[in-house]
Amino acid sequence: MRHAQWPVGDMMAFEMDALANGFQRIAGVDEAGRGPLAGPIVAGAVVLAEPVAGLNDSKQLTERQRETLFAQLYDGRHAIGVGLVEASDIDRYGIQVANYAAMAQAVAALDPPPDFLLVDGFVIRGCALPQKAIVKGDCRSFSIAAASIVAKVTRDRLMVALDAENPDYGFLRHKGYATREHLDALRRLGPCPAHRRSFAPLSQPAATGDLFESTEK
Repeated sequence: MRHAQWPVGDMMAFEMDALANGFQRIAGVDEAGRGPLAGPIVAGAVVLAEPVAGLNDSKQLTERQRETLFAQLYDGRHAIGVGLVEASDIDRYGIQVANYAAMAQAVAALDPPPDFLLVDGFVIRGCALPQKAIVKGDCRSFSIAAASIVAKVTRDRLMVALDAENPDYGFLRHKGYATREHLDALRRLGPCPAHRRSFAPLSQPAATGDLFESTEK
């Protein structure tokens, strides 16, 4: 995209710098779901074709705002890639490797491919594309903010589907995070296949008492 088409401002500073250095297809990359006890980690990668009003860190937006911006991002003008790693593979490989893998999947899904990446927090290991890690990038870059919305809304919808399959855990409300409701459900029911067995308290049966004890005596 040509420089003149982009608004001047702090949220475009990293994109403008990449454009000034000869890059043309700049993708923002972010993830959702590093911390929950259940569900996948999901990454989004977005190459914006033009500015989208209202973009911001998904955590600073309401659910309605996220859904509205998600629909705008998927209107056909922007390139979007999504990657995810399920709970079983998070347990097998660890959360950071899973994070890299989800992000790499999201980038690989972009068509046509990007030539530069702006990544929230850290450089994606194993990705050969030029990239820049930006701390708190989801509130400092429009491209990363767009990726954060794609990742968040996609993951939330997956957790709604998991709630339909496992209605007793409350996934619809807490999206897999360690709320009191979720921990109480784990004590009563034990984990389901969507839970990350390597995450505390699931990984610490000795320290959690009745969490792993049968409710049937």
